[in-house]
Amino acid sequence: MAISSKIESFLQSSSLIRKMFEEGAKLKAIHGVQNVCDFSIGNPDVPPPPEFQKILEEESLNTDANIHGYMPNAGYLNVRSAIADYINKEQKSNLENKHVIMTTGAGGALNVILKSILNPGDEVLVSVPYFVEYKFYCDNHGGILKTVPCTDDFDIDVDQFEKSITDKCAAVIINSPNNPSGKIYPEKTLKKFAEVLRKKSSETGRTIYLISDEPYRKIVYDGVEVPGIFGIYSESMICTSYSKDLSLPGERIGWLAINPSAENCDKIINAAILCNRILGYVNAPALMQRVVGRLQGVKIDVNVYKRKRDALCGILDENGYDYFKPEGTFYLFVKSPDKNESAFVELLKQNLILTVPGSAFGVPGYFRISYCTDDSYIDKSAEGFKNAMNEFMSGISQ
Repeated sequence: MAISSKIESFLQSSSLIRKMFEEGAKLKAIHGVQNVCDFSIGNPDVPPPPEFQKILEEESLNTDANIHGYMPNAGYLNVRSAIADYINKEQKSNLENKHVIMTTGAGGALNVILKSILNPGDEVLVSVPYFVEYKFYCDNHGGILKTVPCTDDFDIDVDQFEKSITDKCAAVIINSPNNPSGKIYPEKTLKKFAEVLRKKSSETGRTIYLISDEPYRKIVYDGVEVPGIFGIYSESMICTSYSKDLSLPGERIGWLAINPSAENCDKIINAAILCNRILGYVNAPALMQRVVGRLQGVKIDVNVYKRKRDALCGILDENGYDYFKPEGTFYLFVKSPDKNESAFVELLKQNLILTVPGSAFGVPGYFRISYCTDDSYIDKSAEGFKNAMNEFMSGISQ
């Protein structure tokens, strides 16, 4: 066999997001890029803030000795200090620079912390809908991802989690604002959830960690706030990146922060620093560390995404679609008129609209629209969404 049997199986079930993205490339070759409304992948189209370009240019001109050399595996101390100070304002916490580890994006941070805490066969629980890569990240480190149903409005179903947690559970991953639903988990839910995690940790005799994946924290709408988890649950950590709020997905820069109140905080930090190195990351990109360290609190103009969201919601409303209006992110999670959402996604594709089936996120019967795209495609999609709905309704009536 040319490749591992496990990877062979993963290839067969790999991301539907990427699959739709690749099919989109084929459609564009046939019909022209300008005629295909590609809502498949979350690749930010809003340019980075002007401050980013200015600071990038300044840092790129730095000719200090060893400026491109190794630094501590956890990252530059001054950058970690700047981030810790910002987290403390945001979370009302008391982090020091030692509690922050610079990583190659949120994906790097998640892999680092999972390798640090998982033993073979450990379970990691996640509420649906969820980011599909979590399954592979857990498997990377011997863990098993278990999904838990959500409430009707995509909130965490705390009672379902309480029933699902066993003595094999090492951690829970939450993602708020959530990809794909755009749901922000309210503080009331998180406090109730924390009570369950404390209770189950006591019952099982092992610490259950809460890992908060937060790359969309700053992309929120209508005055809704994302609660800070550090003051809610002590055994917690945050994984995030600058991919979305600074529009830098290709630069692979983010961080991992450990709650100073965690019982084994120092052990977790030391383990994570080691794992950052032995996973092959070694350290986060030096230039990007220096740049983002000077950009704390800066973000893209979120009103651009709000305008896109509202325009797309208007199109969906006009054509009878049922959806959850996102409180954050740049995704819309739409209920498929056809219970077989893959069939309706195919119908949309025939109308040159690319979306992703909800089954990719653990919730069949829905599809995801990524609206981080040019306004012209949102405008152009109106006819396709109308035609697809009419074709589906016509098929029912026959």
